[in-house]
Amino acid sequence: MNNNSKDIERLTTEATEFKREIGVFGGVSIIGGIMIGSGIFYLGSYVLQRTGMNSGLALICWIIGGLITLFGGLCYAELGTAMPKAGGRIVYLNEAYHPIVGFISGFTDWLVGGPGSVAAVAIALMSVFKSFFEISDFGIKMAAITLIIILTIYNMLGVKASSILQNLSMVAKLVPIGLVMIAALFVGKVSPDLSLGTALEYSSTSGKNIFGMIAIAVVATLWAYEGWTNLNTVAEEIKDPHKNLPLALIVGIGGITVLYTLFNFAIMKVIPHEEIVSMINSDNLYLGTEVAKRVFGHAGVIIVSAGMILAMFGTLNGLILAQPRMYYAMAVEGHFFKSFAKLHPKYRVPTAPMIVQCVFSCLLVLSSNLDQLTNMVVITGMIFSVLTILCVPILRKKYPKIERPYKVWFYPVSVLITALIFAGLVVQGAIEDPITGLTGLVVPILGAITYMIFDAKLKKEKNEG
Repeated sequence: MNNNSKDIERLTTEATEFKREIGVFGGVSIIGGIMIGSGIFYLGSYVLQRTGMNSGLALICWIIGGLITLFGGLCYAELGTAMPKAGGRIVYLNEAYHPIVGFISGFTDWLVGGPGSVAAVAIALMSVFKSFFEISDFGIKMAAITLIIILTIYNMLGVKASSILQNLSMVAKLVPIGLVMIAALFVGKVSPDLSLGTALEYSSTSGKNIFGMIAIAVVATLWAYEGWTNLNTVAEEIKDPHKNLPLALIVGIGGITVLYTLFNFAIMKVIPHEEIVSMINSDNLYLGTEVAKRVFGHAGVIIVSAGMILAMFGTLNGLILAQPRMYYAMAVEGHFFKSFAKLHPKYRVPTAPMIVQCVFSCLLVLSSNLDQLTNMVVITGMIFSVLTILCVPILRKKYPKIERPYKVWFYPVSVLITALIFAGLVVQGAIEDPITGLTGLVVPILGAITYMIFDAKLKKEKNEG
C-alpha cells in the first residue's frame, strides 16, 4: 500500500473513538443554534441602511446572503463527507496546503476566537436581564462566568446530552421568534413597496453603484448567517455522516434563509416604511422588538427578551460543544498538547480542550477589552474561510480517488464565486479597520511559532525513537 492509499484510508475511515450520537435534527440544531442569535431582531436595520432604505432590495440581499452561505455550506458538505474527521476545516487545510495552515487556523480559534465568542455571547445573554432586574456590570460578568462553567461541565457528560440540550434550545428559541413572525405576517396591515425604484433613485443621487450597494448589504446579512462552519468539527460524532452531514447543512442553512427573509418581511408588514426609516435614522435599530410591542403590547417585550435569551443560549451551548473538537484535531495531528488528543474514557469527549476553553472564556469575560479581542480575529477567520472553500478543487486534484458521496452543485463556478465573495469580505474588513486587521496578524504569527516548536519536538521524538 503506497503512502497515498494510506492517506486516503486515514482520511476517509469512519472508524472513530467518539460516540456517533448526532442525527440530522441534531446537526440542524447545532447550525441553527449557533447561527440564530439576537441579531435577528436588529440586523435588518443595517441591511436597509445599505440598500438606501429600499425594502425590496433589502429582502433580495437577505436571499443572496443565504444562497452564498448555502454554497459555502455545500463546499463544507463535500469536504466533510469525503473526510468525516473531527476538527472540520483544520483537517482540510492540513491536507490541501500544509499542516501549519490548519494549525494556525485552530490556534487562532483556541487562543482568542472560540473563547472570545463564548465570552461575548455569555455577557450579551446576561445583559438582557438588565431590562428586568438591577444588575451591576460586575454581577453580569459573574453570572456569565457561572453559566459558561455550568454549560462546560454539562457538555463534558457526553455528546448525546449536549445534542439533546441543543435540540431543546433550538425548538425553544424558534417559539418566540416564530410567534412574533407569524403574528406580524397575519396582523400586519402595511403593504410594503417592494419595487426597486427608490433604490435606483438613491443610487443615481448619491453616486453609489447599485451593485456596490447590494454587495455591502449582503455583507451585513452574512454576519447573521455566521456559524454554519461549526457542524463539520463534530463530523466523527454524526450518525451516517455521508448522508446526514450534507442534509443537515442544506436543511439548516436553507431553513434559516427562509426564516430571516420572512422575519424581515414581517417587520415591513407591521411598521410603515416612513417609521422604519425614522427609527433607523434615530439609531433605534431593534425593529423586531418594536414589531413584538405593536403586536403583543407589553407582553411583546417579554416575548422578545425570551427569544433573545434562548437564541443566545443555543449559540453559547453550540460553541462550547463544537469548538473543542478543533483543538482535539490539532493535537491528534501531533503539533499540540498531547492531553488535548485524549477522550474521556466513559463520555468520549475531549475533556482537556473543553476545560481550557472554559478557563480562557472566563478570563476574557473579565477583560475590559473583549470587543477588541473578538474583532481582532475576524479578518483572519475570513481568510481561512476563503482557503477552506478553495480546498475543494485542490483536494479533488490531490486525491482524485477519494469517494465523494456528495459533490458541490455547479462546480467549479459556484466554488470560485463563493471564494471571491468571501475574499471580498476580507478586503472590505481590512479597509474598514486596517489597524485591527494588522493587529489580528499577531495571533497567526504566534500560531506559526507554536507549530514550529511542537514540530521540532515531534521530529526529535521520532529520531530518538
